[in-house]
Amino acid sequence: MSLPLFETEAQPPEIIDKGAVLLRGFAATSELRWMEAVQALQAHAALRVMQVPGGKSMSVAITNAGDWGWVSDANGYRYSAVDPLTGKAWPAIPAFLYEQAVAAAAAAAYPGFAPDACLINRYQPGARMGLHRDQDETDFAAPIVSVSLGLPCTFLWGGLARQNSVKRLVLTHGDVLVWGGPSRLVFHGVSPLKDGLHHLLGAERWNLTFRMAKRAF
Repeated sequence: MSLPLFETEAQPPEIIDKGAVLLRGFAATSELRWMEAVQALQAHAALRVMQVPGGKSMSVAITNAGDWGWVSDANGYRYSAVDPLTGKAWPAIPAFLYEQAVAAAAAAAYPGFAPDACLINRYQPGARMGLHRDQDETDFAAPIVSVSLGLPCTFLWGGLARQNSVKRLVLTHGDVLVWGGPSRLVFHGVSPLKDGLHHLLGAERWNLTFRMAKRAF
């Protein structure tokens, strides 16, 4: 499947749940700047496949930017100030990405967002993310800002308990999903990525998730 060259432009905020806002096309108009920044980050902190504590490998490739990087291995899930592959600090979040994340949070009624962590996931066809909730941060007052680039995906939006029913949202290139407040600990995931061809990213989807890992909101 080949996707159209020109995709969604920014649209009015869409409320998907209490405290959760979908900004369709928010990042699409500056797609080249997003991709240039992501490619530059990879030169300093290479993508890698991490293992979950049970020993299985994740299906996505991961890297990080910011003061803190999210890591997973036999010792569990946590934030680390250094890249385990290099022993060096993670690269700083590029100013443009930082400003865009702050602007997206403000557009979703979360002013004052100041991310100190950016998790970057690369999905290829078949890659998925099981239902989970972001709970490795110091506190949960700050929202999550999640940016989708490349191929569309089916995003799974659940409830505060794993067994709650799941809503399926199609996220396309440039969409930004922001959630916090009563939705901050909602279970969410991504269905296996379908084959396709994106004009910038080919057969890939990239997800950038901005968080306040250690800072107070």
